[in-house]
Amino acid sequence: MSTEVLAASATDVQQASAAAPAQSATAEKVNLLGMSRPQMEKFFEDLGEKKFRAGQVMKWIHQFFVTDFAEMTNISGKLREKLEKICEIKAPEVVHKNYSKDGTRKWVFRVGDGEGSLVETVLIPAEDKTGSRKTLCISSQVGCALDCSFCSTGKQGFQRDLTQAEIIGQLWMANYSYMEDVPVIERERSVTNVVMMGMGEPLLNYDAVLNAMRIMLDDFAYGMSKRRVTLSTSGVVPKIDQLAQDIDVALAISLHATNNELRDELVPINKKYPLEQLIAACQRYIGKDGNESARKHVTIEYVMLDGVNDHPEHAQQMIKLLKNLPSKINLIPFNPFPHAPYGRSSRNRIISFQKTLSDAGFVCTIRQTRGDDIDAACGQLVGQVADRTRRAEQWKKKVAAQNEIIRSQG
Repeated sequence: MSTEVLAASATDVQQASAAAPAQSATAEKVNLLGMSRPQMEKFFEDLGEKKFRAGQVMKWIHQFFVTDFAEMTNISGKLREKLEKICEIKAPEVVHKNYSKDGTRKWVFRVGDGEGSLVETVLIPAEDKTGSRKTLCISSQVGCALDCSFCSTGKQGFQRDLTQAEIIGQLWMANYSYMEDVPVIERERSVTNVVMMGMGEPLLNYDAVLNAMRIMLDDFAYGMSKRRVTLSTSGVVPKIDQLAQDIDVALAISLHATNNELRDELVPINKKYPLEQLIAACQRYIGKDGNESARKHVTIEYVMLDGVNDHPEHAQQMIKLLKNLPSKINLIPFNPFPHAPYGRSSRNRIISFQKTLSDAGFVCTIRQTRGDDIDAACGQLVGQVADRTRRAEQWKKKVAAQNEIIRSQG
């Protein structure tokens, strides 16, 4: 299958069950890629089929990365023909991909109809005491409405939410990129970890993100451990509480400031949900913990901005802020983008900040910068690709207009 596949319809998942039995020859096909197991079970029941067909089809899609119903050999020929007529399996269209010399992989996807919009996904390989990891950073929205002052994605503005198929399609394509030439029977899932940490605020696209994560955890799909699926939020407090009721995954907080005055500037949603409310919500999330839960701690993400949030007093404020919250802290060197109002903290200052937190008993790491040669920081590549695509399309239109003039002149 070509890696340049069409984008999913925004209404595929929501209307799948209702639309399938009444499909006509001209109706838009239902995209099965983004359906959770309950949604797909209902879809097959509405077709007059048994629910177990859902598990069979999900395995073909998400474990063997098959998009041709004819290859689903444990399904009757009659059902395969029916599915071929009314369904499809389509991930978002790849408009750009780049693989770094350090193993990092990055994709820019076009989503939506026509020219569509662009989102990006980054895969970061690493080695640790548990072995090899491949962590995929997935986007949930086109752009972002939160407008954090240090974030290149926020400067692009918000366009729309991604559908379930567009979210899970990023994971599907990342896995498929390792096995395009591998025989179907020998294919196996490569991505070990997922972080909902790409473009957009996941909790503001709640239903689609929730169902996509359910697919990630489903043994009939990716079968990922709940400790290996992480949702990162800037602090949408009511949705953190709702998430605690609906699913058990790891939680990360984009903190970036240790007092309300500074966080109001860096992360404007703090004006609505200040630090006191955010930390209390994290404590409630941890409070839902169980023996096998992913909620052992909250990961704190903290981008290091030169002269802004990297002073010793900020480290002391963080110690006080997090003293009653089981947490791990990840210090992130700032990735500059055009016209960014900030610079990256010096290496020495980041190390000093880390030492202060470690001496206070916190597990604190410094995120390793990866994929520098392919602009792997979130949001960087979308603008470049969009600009190149726009200029290429303008050039094509200009050439077409000139050719039309020549033809009209005989």
